[in-house]
Amino acid sequence: MSDAKGKSKTLMVQGCTSDAGKSTVVAGLCRVLARRGLSVVPFKPQNMALNSAVTVDGGEIGRAQAVQAQACGLEPHTDMNPVLLKPNTDIGAQVIIHGKAISEMDAVSYHDYKATAMKAVLESHQRLVQQYEAVLVEGAGSPAEINLRDNDIANMGFAEAVDCPVILVADIDKGGVFAHLCGTLALLSESEQQRVCGFVINRFRGDIALLQSGLDWLEEKTGKPVLGVLNYLHGFHLEAEDAVNCSSTALSTDKPTLKVVVPVFSRISNHTDFDVLRLHPQVDFQFVGPGETPPPADLIILPGSKSVLADMQWLKDNGWVEAIQKHLRYGGKLLGICGGFQLLGQEIHDPLGIEGEPGSGKTLGLLDFSTTLEAEKQLHRVTGELSLDQAQVSGYEIHAGISTGPALTQYFARVKGVDGNADAEDKEDGVVSSDGQIIGTYLHGVLDEQSARSVILQWAGLRDSEEIDYHALRERDIDRLADELERALDIGAMIEQQGW
Repeated sequence: MSDAKGKSKTLMVQGCTSDAGKSTVVAGLCRVLARRGLSVVPFKPQNMALNSAVTVDGGEIGRAQAVQAQACGLEPHTDMNPVLLKPNTDIGAQVIIHGKAISEMDAVSYHDYKATAMKAVLESHQRLVQQYEAVLVEGAGSPAEINLRDNDIANMGFAEAVDCPVILVADIDKGGVFAHLCGTLALLSESEQQRVCGFVINRFRGDIALLQSGLDWLEEKTGKPVLGVLNYLHGFHLEAEDAVNCSSTALSTDKPTLKVVVPVFSRISNHTDFDVLRLHPQVDFQFVGPGETPPPADLIILPGSKSVLADMQWLKDNGWVEAIQKHLRYGGKLLGICGGFQLLGQEIHDPLGIEGEPGSGKTLGLLDFSTTLEAEKQLHRVTGELSLDQAQVSGYEIHAGISTGPALTQYFARVKGVDGNADAEDKEDGVVSSDGQIIGTYLHGVLDEQSARSVILQWAGLRDSEEIDYHALRERDIDRLADELERALDIGAMIEQQGW
């Protein structure tokens, strides 16, 4: 909210395109302000993503906001992302308001619902404004998407509603950065143009002197200052909001290695489960997309899915059913996480049409259990102990399915809820097959913790696995990002201008 002098607790970061760097800039600014002693909180009015996190208040938000919360030193909360859309078809999505799934809507229905969604957005924002000195807001996509301007709640519609300034970010690594910035600004209304307080150019490589004439032209052309040019950070890692990076990892080690492959389902969810494997120096990791031949591997991991039966058909269409059978015959290991776990069983029953048309369907039939999708989603943060070597494990559950059957008596872990998200009583999670070749679990993030990861990698065939502190790696790169923002931007002037 702005006062009479134009100062505002809220600052919004919008992008010329998807993946322009909005999430990273907000995360970096969160860390910068937190290091300076300000109470700061991230906020994204509306997020469309299949990567999500469970919050301290038992809800579900986009993973990008959970990472930004980490940058602030906060636990993730549903007010940080009041509207989350999880696509289950090309034209429809599950609508999550304040952390809870309320409905499945197609694009037209959701467009009509936006006025109601905006009320939830403004309620959350108001609560954050009352609790924190600074609210850093991430836009979605581009503010210049003309077809989405009516009833907009994700970009300028929100900025206008709360009267906050906007920073516009563009990715020079993609090319066309001046066209992106000028074109985006030109497509905004006059009041929205006035709201843009400056530009940030992201992912620059090279000599800044060669860019300077372009920066001077841009400022003269638009009347807007270039607030900073952020250098391309080599080897930088921050959990992706949604896009899958399908590049293979390049190993340079003389130590034992493990080949791991993951099929990229049509509705893959929480692929950030595998970020730690992509960073592991002894893991040769590969995402395998549609139409690609499943390669030989030591370990196949079936990931989460927003539409499990549809992705069962995807497995059939892309040759994975035969590949998995052959993989197991030759002694390979198979891990299923969440939706991937459900695929290991006999059937999935969806009587309410949670993930599509009501009905049932056969799955891989590798283990003797079945899953029924229920209206209330399971959202729990848990900690516990693996049945393998009693290693410590932590993670989070996001699933509508309840799995039952004889195979589950040989469980993967005993866990209990933390932060009030589940009953205090221990419960059993997942399955280990009688021959030890297959594991299934509902726990996202199961590989993040060193103790559990080492045991799972050893089970899959990697001896003498190196230890990686994944949390420390994330902290390191958030600090690298914050350092780059401190270098490139006049943070002191920003703080003064905002009145923080």
